[in-house]
Amino acid sequence: MNIEDDKKGAAVKFPPPLIFLLLLLAGYGLQHFWPISIGGSSGLKYIGGGVVMLGVGIVILVAQSFKHAETNIEPWKPTTRIISTGIYAYSRNPVYAGFCLVSIGIGIFLNSFWILISFIPSAILVYYVAIKKEEIYLEKKFGEEYIYYKNKVRRWL
Repeated sequence: MNIEDDKKGAAVKFPPPLIFLLLLLAGYGLQHFWPISIGGSSGLKYIGGGVVMLGVGIVILVAQSFKHAETNIEPWKPTTRIISTGIYAYSRNPVYAGFCLVSIGIGIFLNSFWILISFIPSAILVYYVAIKKEEIYLEKKFGEEYIYYKNKVRRWL
């Protein structure tokens, strides 16, 4: 891979967190016009809050991993190394899994079926908008090292 190709990283043009946010808001809108609750237990708020905290914790952990490895977390910037330790030993895309957990947790907390399931179209869109491009970029840049990692570690969990 030449230096010019690497300046744009995976060349992801639309920020993945924004996909999750927009579809979460769409779920909120659907809940307003066509409400479907997921249950009546008062304990759901605690469960939902815990799932949100877990998701946010994963995102923070991932951000610290990138900082420690001195590489860019943004998929439109060059990657200098493959992170394969810590949470990356179990998931190739833990930050996106964290965003899924945040959406699920907010849906549970707000007792909203639509918000709860917003992670499904979000994950599908993120695959096509970011993950697919990221994997092509990493394979070109790191070759066998990335292919080995990709074959060893699952995409999501």
